[in-house]
Amino acid sequence: MIAFRNPLFDGQLRRTLGHATYGGAEIGECLAVAARVTNGDRRSWHREWVALADRTFAAAESSAGCGQRESARSAFLRASNYYRTAYVFHLEAPLPRAALEAYLRHREAFRCAAAAMPRPLDSLSIPFEDFVLPGYFCALDAARRPLVIAVGGYDSTAEESFFWNGAAALVHGYHCLLFDGPGQGAPLIERGIPFRPDWEKAISAVVDAAVKREDVDASRIVLVGESWGGYLAPRAAARDGRVAACVLDPAQIGLYRAMLARLPFPDRLKRRLPYGPRWLVALLRALLAHMAKRPTAGWALRRGMLTHGVPTPWDYFVEAARYDQEDLIGEIRCPTLVCDAENDDISAFSKAFFERLRCEKGYLRFTAEEGAGEHCASGNRALFHERVFDWLAARVAAGPPCEISSPASPSTSFIGRSQSV
Repeated sequence: MIAFRNPLFDGQLRRTLGHATYGGAEIGECLAVAARVTNGDRRSWHREWVALADRTFAAAESSAGCGQRESARSAFLRASNYYRTAYVFHLEAPLPRAALEAYLRHREAFRCAAAAMPRPLDSLSIPFEDFVLPGYFCALDAARRPLVIAVGGYDSTAEESFFWNGAAALVHGYHCLLFDGPGQGAPLIERGIPFRPDWEKAISAVVDAAVKREDVDASRIVLVGESWGGYLAPRAAARDGRVAACVLDPAQIGLYRAMLARLPFPDRLKRRLPYGPRWLVALLRALLAHMAKRPTAGWALRRGMLTHGVPTPWDYFVEAARYDQEDLIGEIRCPTLVCDAENDDISAFSKAFFERLRCEKGYLRFTAEEGAGEHCASGNRALFHERVFDWLAARVAAGPPCEISSPASPSTSFIGRSQSV
């Protein structure tokens, strides 16, 4: 426990703190906010994090007005992360106005930071069917380099993906592409576009855009799937032969089987769901509806209803049955690294996924003793990236990495004064 008895609140605080590794937070100001938040009260959470984000954004604007580009960029990055933290517990349908406003500020702050970087990030609008996928191209330099495509999760955004994997990719000698797909970020929040089972098509559209760039080595494209991205990324790794390597943190076989695993019923009954037996369906309908009304215990259900575009908790449960890729795992041909964390129940199927792979593969387990045992190793992203990029180096050599020996070097300016390697 860091600051809250409520494990959901404490987990989200750890997520925010974890981004300090790449300039997305300062530990002291985050802990000061946590001390003012009422445990389990999401309105208190939203109020205090927005207040911090507003103060940090104002400081960034003041620095920018004085011509202090580095100070401004650093504060804009933190403000972006704090706005995202503020709205996370209000991801539900209909989306509250406060959540929309915080999301828009999250994006605005990040774009200000992106423009203030020594090599500003390129904003992207990637054509996909009848809309576009927004994102950013993070170029280390003008050289032709391998590319990391960051695949986010349930409630992440293209902007947050910079802290998860984008900044680390730059440090290790890669370009990086961040984007929002269906069910994420702008497509979800501004257009109501939900997740879909054939999400690999969105990734292929991103690859289409990436390989047209002269600074991308099309033979060395790496997918890094974070959280729910650990389900989404392998779909593209199996279907799109242009993927050279895949990292899954954690690897996931299916959403529905994960839900079933948590139900306290015999397997013989669970095998008949979601269409029977009738008494169990009625019971689960009632239980899920009751659970969804609980402020924090029902958060995952409400978030799932929003991101999958369904009206009730039971509809979300049924919809989840469409998300399973057991038969697809054996089709992956590129080298694939499976990660899991000791205390992360979302990684419960990582080992089973690994065992089904028929390609070159690796397995990394992160532990509580290392401070990396929680979801996505959020307490020790530096360790995570050391091991992941060491594994990738033998398979997708990135060439000379970004120089990081001096605090004044260009690479540290990408990611903020709190970065250390």
